[in-house]
Order: sequence, then C-alpha cells, then structure tokens
Amino acid sequence: MRARSIATATATALALVAARDLVQKKHALLRNYPLIGHARYLLETIGPELRQYIVTSNDEERPFSRDQRTWIYASAKGENNYFGFGTDNDIEHMQGHAYLKQRTFAAAPLPDAHDPQAPLPSAKVLGGPRGRAKAFRPASVVNISAMSFGSLSGAAITALNKGAALAGTMQNTGEGGLSPYHRNGGDLILQIGTAYFGCRNEDGSFNIDKLKDVVAGAPVKAIEIKLSQGAKPGLGGMLPGSKVTPEIAEIRGIPLGKDCASPSRHTAFNDVDSMLDFVELLATETGLPVGIKSAVGEMGFWQELATLMARGDRGVDFVTIDGGEGGTGAAPLIFSDSVSLPFRMGFSRVYGTFAELGLTDDLTFIASGKLGLPENAAVAFALGADMINVAREAMLSIGCIQSQKCHTDKCPTGVATQNPRLARGLDPTSKSTRAAVYLRTLRKELMKVSAAVGVPHPALITPADIEIMNGDYEARTLAGVYGYKDGWGELGPQLTEEITALLATKPTSA
Repeated sequence: MRARSIATATATALALVAARDLVQKKHALLRNYPLIGHARYLLETIGPELRQYIVTSNDEERPFSRDQRTWIYASAKGENNYFGFGTDNDIEHMQGHAYLKQRTFAAAPLPDAHDPQAPLPSAKVLGGPRGRAKAFRPASVVNISAMSFGSLSGAAITALNKGAALAGTMQNTGEGGLSPYHRNGGDLILQIGTAYFGCRNEDGSFNIDKLKDVVAGAPVKAIEIKLSQGAKPGLGGMLPGSKVTPEIAEIRGIPLGKDCASPSRHTAFNDVDSMLDFVELLATETGLPVGIKSAVGEMGFWQELATLMARGDRGVDFVTIDGGEGGTGAAPLIFSDSVSLPFRMGFSRVYGTFAELGLTDDLTFIASGKLGLPENAAVAFALGADMINVAREAMLSIGCIQSQKCHTDKCPTGVATQNPRLARGLDPTSKSTRAAVYLRTLRKELMKVSAAVGVPHPALITPADIEIMNGDYEARTLAGVYGYKDGWGELGPQLTEEITALLATKPTSA
C-alpha cells in the first residue's frame, strides 16, 4: 500500500513537471521534450566534475590538470606526492615543455634539500636599494597572492593567513581591504586598488591618513599598488549592492547596500611620473617598501618607468608581474582568454626592459600566474624572478576542487563564496595546516630542483639551465627563446655571494 502511494505521488509530481515544461516558453528544449530535456541541464551543471574525474586524461584539463591537482592535494596533506612508473607526458613529441639540465657537480655546498622546515629567504632585501625605513629580507620566496575578502570567504582568508603564519610566508590582502580575517598571525602585503578600499574618502578618492591608520594597526610589511590583474587587465570590478554587507561596507569604506563600481584606472595619479610621486609619498609616510602589480600589455609604460627609475631619485621597490593565465573570481571570457600576455612572455619583456638599463639588482621581481607548481616556478626563477606568489594553488590546498563556480557564489567547498551555509563547511584550523604544509613542500621542491642544477637557491638558476623542447626536433634555452642577453636572469656577484653565505650559515630549520 505504501509503495503504491509513493508511486502515485511520484507519477503526479512528474506529470506536473511535464505539464509545466509544455506550457513554459523560456526553454524550447523542455517545451519539445518535457522531463527528458532536464537531463541536458543536469549534465551541463555537473560537466566540469565529469570531465575532471571521468573524461579527461591526467594532463588534459585546464586550468589545472588532474596530475597537478593530485600533487597539490597530496602535498597539502603531507602524503606521498611522488608519481610512479615514469612520465605520462608525450615527451618525444611535446612542444613547449621545459626541461631543467642537472649538473653532475655543485660549485658550492648545498643546503638540505629534503628538509620541509628549511628556510628559503629572498635573495634580495625588499626596499633595501632605495633605503626604505622598513626594508626587510622576505623570509620565504613563496608567498600567498592577492585574494580579497569578498572574493574568498572569511573562513578561507583565515585559513590562508594562519597557514602563512605557520609556514613563515606573507599573504597579500587583495584590493578588497584589510579584513579581520587577515589578522591571524600572518605577515601582510597590503594591496591598494583603483577604488582605494579601506583608505578612501566618501567620494572614492585616496586618503593617506586612513592608509596610515590601516598600516599602523596590522602586520603590514609592504604596499602593492594594483594597476591590473592578469585575468582581467584594464577592467574595473562591480560589487552589487546586495553583496555589500555591513561587514564588507565597514572594511572597504563604502555605503551599505549600494552598488560599488571599481574604476578601471587610478585617480591618485594619471601617468608614470605622477605614479612615482605617489609611490614615494606612500613610502615616505609609512616607511614601507612600495611596489606595483600589473599584467603586461603595451610596453611603453614599462620603458618609461625604467627610464625614470634610471635617474635614481624615485622608483618602485618591487614589481609583481601577473600572467594572462592567472586566476580571478569573475571576468568576461574575452579578458580571461585574450587580454594581456602569458606570464613567460610578459615577464621576460619587462625584465629585459630593466636589464637594458642595468636596474635588475635594484628592485625585486615577484612573479604570479599559475606558478605554484615546481616546474613553472623554476622557469620563473630562471627568467629573473626573485619571489613567486601563489593563489589558486593555495585555494586548492585548503579544499578548492576546481568546480569553476567562483563567479556564482556557489562554491561547493566554501572557499570562494559569501554564502554562510557553504562557508561553514571550511574549517580554518585544519585547512590552515594544509596550506602551511603545501607552502613548505613547494619550497622544499624548489630546493631539490636547485640542488639538481647545482645551486643553493632557486634565484641562482639561470636561463641557460632550462631548455624549451620542440618535440624531438630541437631545443632552445630560455635565453634563446626569450631573447635574453648574457647575464640577464642572473643575480649580480654581490647578491649571489650574500644569499650563498646566508644559506650556508643559517640553521637548516626554522
């Protein structure tokens, strides 16, 4: 009797759905194929998950392949992150793959490449060449990239900040302002975007006094002026009023419940010359190193910046170069796919612009854009990067499954959402440990790779140490591929001596 009642209720429900499908006019498929047509929308909804786990091979899927995600997950959990039976890449015919050339002998003693606690500081003092009052040597060459509270949940920001503290790295706040979730022990790089969130007047203009208040009340180690982002360069964001909660309104300094549009460009300066004045104002008022973050498009900006810095009176302390393959919470498809150069091409052009004028030892180069994998990171260091920032890889370490729903506020793991029910699933305490273990493991892998090349630090890997393969037909060094001249991508003798001595005398654990 009960079974019959269930069957009747089910049949009635299906009949009602079919009737609704037949009379609705929004979806032609459902109007022509009631009930059955819903299967198409179900498959479309779970398509990314099906491709991840069933359809694609280990190295096909993007942005991160199954092998790459497996390595990150295993590394974050402290599990075996090795792979067996050899590569499944088609190396005999693969074009564009990077290969490091190991050395039989090392020129100097190498630190313990297998110690996950071993420190790996930057080879350069951030702000040192320009004499900033609060110049410092970053304790880690791997740091967490800019991701705002609002784009990520409070639980995710908390987990990343606690993880940064455990691993001895820095976390970039992103342009959304410095939130309470950033105050869990990790050192910070404060990012200032075009809307000046957290340091703005009511009309959206910049307020230096508010910036000084923010810096004074948090462990801010440096300031980064965001000019553009790799996945959406030259595009201002829009935060709908419905998402401007009391908490976000207070953090960002914007009206509650009203739409907030971020301009596509800064109002505090309008050219390279006035930008450098702005940089020097921030550095003078706060004592902190100040740099810029940008994707790479036209090169006139970089050429003018290098020319003005060559005079020696003004300059940025660091440049963060973001590749077009970098991530974002939401962007128009054309911006994600077709605006700004990929990292390797963009970075090499910017580095070469400063190298032509002999300025590369005078500022720190920070690289971002899918560099949280050892191979990509090694290439970045060989091209001249001094540090790398990781974003999506850090998200993966705290539970992201690459569902690609960041723009919908429906992230199933609570990472990229403001939905309290979904964010509740992310435990900041346990996930912070995973973030820290991932960051340490990446550093350890970089030390292993450096040791294989015969150098004690990844910044000492040179463009001649890596070749780009064109199947089994030819191979060219990075220097040859990207037009580097002799000495480009390498530290100067004094910096090389300093970092070699530092690693030789520093304890093997921290």
